[in-house]
Amino acid sequence: MDFQIPEEAETLRKDVREFAKAELPEDWVAGILEEESRDEDWAFAMSISKKLAQKGWLTMAWPKEYGGGGASHWEQFVYREEAGYWSIPGTGMGIGAIDWVGPCLMLFGNDEQRKKYIPLIASGEPDGVWCTGYSEPNAGSDFANIQTSVVKEGNSYLVNGQKLWTSCAHRARWCWLAVRTDPNAKKKQHGISLLIVDMKSPGITIRPLYNHAGFHSFNEVFFDNVRVPAENLVGDENRGWYYLMQALSFERHTAFPQALGTCRRVFDELASYVKRRIEDGKPLSQDPIVRRRFAEIAVELEVMKVLSYEITWKADQGIIPIYESSRNKAFLDRLLERFSIFGMQIIGAYSQVDLDSRWTKLQGRMQRLYLTFPGLACAGGTSEIQKNIIGQFKLGLPRSY
Repeated sequence: MDFQIPEEAETLRKDVREFAKAELPEDWVAGILEEESRDEDWAFAMSISKKLAQKGWLTMAWPKEYGGGGASHWEQFVYREEAGYWSIPGTGMGIGAIDWVGPCLMLFGNDEQRKKYIPLIASGEPDGVWCTGYSEPNAGSDFANIQTSVVKEGNSYLVNGQKLWTSCAHRARWCWLAVRTDPNAKKKQHGISLLIVDMKSPGITIRPLYNHAGFHSFNEVFFDNVRVPAENLVGDENRGWYYLMQALSFERHTAFPQALGTCRRVFDELASYVKRRIEDGKPLSQDPIVRRRFAEIAVELEVMKVLSYEITWKADQGIIPIYESSRNKAFLDRLLERFSIFGMQIIGAYSQVDLDSRWTKLQGRMQRLYLTFPGLACAGGTSEIQKNIIGQFKLGLPRSY
């Protein structure tokens, strides 16, 4: 593969950096999904989304016929990496709108759905914000076990059930919802369908779930006889499993560059911190143990970058990645864990103060990463799920069932 990033992508990198410096407050910092929590942060994120849309960046990698910029995979990678580094909010239009809802509608939606929803997402307006209704109390990694059910009634579906860990449900206008349409299917995955649900529909109840950092991004969502027009079925009934597997593949791949950028920023801030911190009369950066651990993390970040480059290069060559996104996701989860624990050890007792305390170091970046990485490790499928995919599609190992 060619590790050289094209010139036009590097030019875009400079433009995104200039945008971040011009549009974001000097002391701006936000953790992953944090923009959904406070009203003022969400309003700011929406204002940035609109500006990104006006610059043609929000959906830059979408085909031009769907309002995108037709940008290369390298340009998309650089844009998302810089967005992660500078914590640019509003890049995803909620959870999944840009990265998998829009692309899946292009593949599996009908003409009416494409005409209605894709322009809304590309506009950067609040009516283009989505959440993703996958996990349930008894269906997380065992995705095929979902129990949220529907009953066909005339030209509508009546939805009943509960979703869990639904990010952005309290902000979203639409939900990308996995439901069970055939409870008697011989294989559980063959009885799943995909619906588009208006979050303003009667019968929807949203309850907040606060994460370890105290932010409200997750939710419980209850559906009590929620009426959904039959025209909101995506693709064919009982074929939702196959559409959702494609959506999950999009999710695992597109989240990687932004996470890489976020890790690079926290690493740079932590490296600067140990140069300033004096221990026993000399900078902490001169401690050989600290230097060795920094070197280890730096190497892993470089590996993470190269793995991401590989997928980007393959996509640019027209090669469809199969197991690579799962490999990267599993690697990232372990890196986030090791990096977060190391960073908290470096900061020491200061890592235990509140994020808004005057004693907080690095504007709380390290605490944010530490408190959110367990949830991120589950999002998009746990490491066990990713390893199963790697074993099956890369190593050729037999399925256990």
